Amino acid sequence: MKIAAGLINIKIYHITRFFNKMIDAIIPARSGSKGLKNKNIKLLNNHPLIAYSIVFGRLCNNVGDVYVSTDCQEIADISKKYGAKVPFLRPKEYSEDESTDYDFLKHFFENINVEEVLLLRPTQPMRDPHYVDKGIEFYFENKDKFSCLRSVEEGKSPYKGYKVINGYCEAIFDNMEKDLTNLPRQSFPKCYHANGHFDIIKKEIIEQNSTLGDKIYPYISQKIIDIDTQHDLDLVECQVGSKFDFISKQLRRNYE
Repeated sequence: MKIAAGLINIKIYHITRFFNKMIDAIIPARSGSKGLKNKNIKLLNNHPLIAYSIVFGRLCNNVGDVYVSTDCQEIADISKKYGAKVPFLRPKEYSEDESTDYDFLKHFFENINVEEVLLLRPTQPMRDPHYVDKGIEFYFENKDKFSCLRSVEEGKSPYKGYKVINGYCEAIFDNMEKDLTNLPRQSFPKCYHANGHFDIIKKEIIEQNSTLGDKIYPYISQKIIDIDTQHDLDLVECQVGSKFDFISKQLRRNYE
């Protein structure tokens, strides 16, 4: 495996540090995933899935160190090979099925001396470095205005959805007539959901026993596939080498 020195050379590291627009990244990757077994290290075009997020972080001009938070030594070893820092393993109590983002983020901030962190989930390999760099710059220019910067994309309106009660469809919202769910989507407010492209989490908010706080700023994103199932992985494989793939070329150049 070649040493990925080329990745370091493309960073404008010292300049961006000087202007205080650098941020470290954290990638959460516990073992024991249920939907797709060992999904964080599933191979995508001959490289483990987590490698895409690690190399992505190292490609971003405004990202400093890339950390991986994991409870698994195998994932830790793989992550280090691709250039991530894994200074400790995540405690078991923060790695259960019921564990939340707050748990591993609290553990991270207790051990790493930073004021904020870029959260990159390992299940989105087709990120755009330019989009995230611009988001980081926006964060540092406006960070006093919100508690969290969260990447979101427009999604299907919950007003058109149903919950099933006693075997029948009921509107999601109480006291909403069921016929209203058949109105055109343009009749309802635009709805957005977090898509995992990136989040920027503040230490001060974690110290207030919250993950996101009460002023979450929506940073509008293009649609991106979040890998939870084999079907999702198959869809992403179709994007390898396409205009959506910014990472495979770097992986081939530096790690094959």
